[in-house]
Parts: sequence; structure tokens; C-alpha cells
Amino acid sequence: MNGFEALVLGLVQGFTEFLPVSSSGHLVIVKHLFGIETTDASFEIIVHAATVLSTVVVFWKPLWEMVRDTLSFRKTESTGMALRILLSTLPVLVVGLFFKDKIEALFTGGLSIVGWMLLLTAAFLLLSQWLSGIRQKQGNTHPIGYRDAFLMGIAQAFAVLPGLSRSGATIATGLSLGGHKDKVAPFSFMMVLIPVLGEAFLEIVSGGFAPAVTGLSFHAMAIGFLAAFTAGLLACKLMIAIVRKVRFTWFAVYCLLVGLACLLVPLL
Repeated sequence: MNGFEALVLGLVQGFTEFLPVSSSGHLVIVKHLFGIETTDASFEIIVHAATVLSTVVVFWKPLWEMVRDTLSFRKTESTGMALRILLSTLPVLVVGLFFKDKIEALFTGGLSIVGWMLLLTAAFLLLSQWLSGIRQKQGNTHPIGYRDAFLMGIAQAFAVLPGLSRSGATIATGLSLGGHKDKVAPFSFMMVLIPVLGEAFLEIVSGGFAPAVTGLSFHAMAIGFLAAFTAGLLACKLMIAIVRKVRFTWFAVYCLLVGLACLLVPLL
């Protein structure tokens, strides 16, 4: 992997991690277009670490309050938020423990699985926009509770499929359940921290992170990390603003077109 390829993949990861268009699906698409082959998860671990860092930078204050109050056993809203985030990680933990090999096999299935999952993402975004609009007009919205957190966690577990947007699935679920617009996106972005860090740790322990062995240069790693971090900062802030307006139409259209392209191009 050269510096330009690392730059492109880093930017793709950073932007699509927070926008509802599937980062995993776009990485598969871009690798296919550029003919990039990777033998392990070293580069993915690096760019995911970069987007985690961008999330921590954007939400450093509430994250610090959650850690501080939870470790101090204070009964505060920050402690409650921390517990809800922990609850939301349980479904993806089950998937990671019992279905990891089957999920990884899907990433070698070419563009077809990505195409179908992008179409599903488009449908999910349109449905959530419609349901959220109804709830907003009725004034039937509420803070994110434990039930909402768990159901958003289930959506996150399904979003391990390449092409099914994690942020799109979790945000759409939260809005469809009637979650406050100002709270859904931040919760969605913070709830991914534990699964991503946990997955990276397991990959490192199991030998999945071996850049020297796979020939991934420090130059490429640095470019990919910085690109993903910078793009992640911009996309995270942009998505928070978008959710407040609940306008997913253009993202749904984009996912629809890209999904159809993924299904049709191999047939040409």
C-alpha cells in the first residue's frame, strides 16, 4: 500500500464512519476499485483508532464526566449514560464472540453483499425519517433510556455486515423510537468506542496487527491515521448538525445508487 492509497482509504474511513453510508462497505468498494489487497487488519486497526480519537476529541467533556462519575459511584446523569452505553455494547459483544468468523467471511464476498446492505441502509434511513417526523409532530420524543440503548445496540450488532451503516442503523433506530434529536447522534457515536477498542485489542493480541510483516510502511500508516482523524472530526460534527434537522433523504439516495452500482457492475 502506497501513500496515496493510504490517504484515500483514510479519508474514506474518516468520512464514512460517521455519515450514514457504511465505512466498511466503502472500504471494500475502494479496495476493489484500486485493486488493494491486505493480508491482515493492520491498516483497518490504525484508521479505526484514528476515528476513535476524533470521537474522543469531539466528546471529551461528556466522556470525562462519565468516567469520573462512574468510577466515583456517583448517581448522576453521566453515570446513567455510561451504564446505557455499556448496555448497548452487549449485542455486538455476542456477535463478536460467537459469529466473528462468519462475519469476516462476508468481507470476502465481493461487492454483492455490500450492494444489498447499502440498499437496506437506504430503506432504513427513509423509514426512520418518516417515523421520526411523525413523532416530532406529535411531540412524542424522550431522552434515550435503557430500552432505547439496548435496541440501538441490536442495530449496531447487525451493522457489522459490510454495507450496512453503523451510524445510520443506530441513529435511525434512536430517532424511530422517539429519541431526542440532540441526544441520538452523540449517543450513537460514543456507543461505538468500546466495541472498536475491544476489537482492536483482540486483533492485536491474536496477531492481526502486524504492519512490519505485511509490508505496511510507517509512512502509509501515518498518512492513513492523519487522514482518518481529520476526516472523522469533520464528519462527526457534520452528522450532529444533520441529525438535528433529520434530513436523511440525500444519504438514502446515495446509498441506493451506490448499492445498485455494486450489484450491476459485476454483471457488465
